[in-house]
Amino acid sequence: MKKKKLSERSAGYLLIFPSMLLILVVAIWPVLQSFYLSLFDLKLNDPTKSTVHLNYSFDLERYLNSAPFLISSIDQEIQSGHHVDELTKVKTQINQFDAVLQKDPDIKKSYQTVNDKLMDFKSISDDEALIPIDKKLSEQYQNMTHQVQQELKDVTKKAKLEQEDKISGLANGLNDALIKSNFVGLQHYKENLSSPRTWLAIWNTLFFTVVSVAFELVIGLAIALLINKAFFGRGLIRASILIPWAIPTAVSALMWKFLYDGQNGIVAYLFEKVGLVDKMSDLLTTNTGAMFSVIFTDVWKTTPYMALLLLAGLLTIPSSLYEAAAIDGANKWQQFIKITLPLLKSSLLVALLFRTLDAFRVFDLIFVLTGGGPANSTETISILAYKVMFSQTNFGNGSSLSVIVFVCVAIISIIYIKLLGADLIQDSNKK
Repeated sequence: MKKKKLSERSAGYLLIFPSMLLILVVAIWPVLQSFYLSLFDLKLNDPTKSTVHLNYSFDLERYLNSAPFLISSIDQEIQSGHHVDELTKVKTQINQFDAVLQKDPDIKKSYQTVNDKLMDFKSISDDEALIPIDKKLSEQYQNMTHQVQQELKDVTKKAKLEQEDKISGLANGLNDALIKSNFVGLQHYKENLSSPRTWLAIWNTLFFTVVSVAFELVIGLAIALLINKAFFGRGLIRASILIPWAIPTAVSALMWKFLYDGQNGIVAYLFEKVGLVDKMSDLLTTNTGAMFSVIFTDVWKTTPYMALLLLAGLLTIPSSLYEAAAIDGANKWQQFIKITLPLLKSSLLVALLFRTLDAFRVFDLIFVLTGGGPANSTETISILAYKVMFSQTNFGNGSSLSVIVFVCVAIISIIYIKLLGADLIQDSNKK
């Protein structure tokens, strides 16, 4: 008997192994990748931080496009008799570091290769231009560039050089040659979790989720109870109710944006007439109006989905239970409390789980409708992550926000699954 149980258990593990592997590849791996990127100061608009760097490296192409021309410009100033001693000192510092740089045979070989290609106007690959260097050499280079820039600044304060702008630009260009490690650890998480904007985005997300899902649950349950009854044209009514949910979110958001328009929006006009808003323009231009608008639109769009899930649960309840309750004298409310809600509990939890996760990760609806405004009053954590990652091209910080979204969604899922699992265990024990 024990061997049979072990074999059945092994067979069960083998059956779920492909599913677990698929979950690992599709769901977990992107999160791990985002977490890895969040540990770096990764910015696409900064050439020195556009890729992940764990160690120091040196860009020979950038260096050779700046240092020789800087020395040549300094020589011209020296020949003109401008601040000979100071500029000679600057030139000596650059040449000394250049000699130190070429002491390493491997670096010298790469140095000559890149220099020859630049002289011949040939393209240079990153493998040829970028060379790894140790921390000591990187510190020497940083000290050299700092001293050069400081001394050139002191010189220009005394008198204007003939090629002052050119020399200053080339000196600043030396900074780009050193590529530092952009590993920052958990710094992005520390900054985000101490940022008022992040907490405002989390609050907006929670408020939107709780309010919209609560309304969808109540209205969706009422609709499910109505269309569960037998009446003429029930099939047509069920199909028509799903139309709002079937419309793509971006399309419905754009449609409601026109309906909420402060000048020509019919919905804004009706809300003003019934007294929900003081002015038509308040719907999209005030904090309260904008949040009300996105919640109202979300409830309109996704309530049919909630109703469909609850209807599926209602169809599993035997009608004989209601007939027996009616014979015992139970009214409609008592039947709803004693029969419908207890037997619909699992369906309710599943519907709430799906809708809560969707609402917490909301992006396209709010992005199209309000863009997160006005004054970030409807900015959710997903929209904040998008703005940081793509608008600011700050992939490191944006990835940390994505991981925060995943952690929040995971916590919500665990809470619901615990409730759902406990419910299923109770049902099985009753059986």
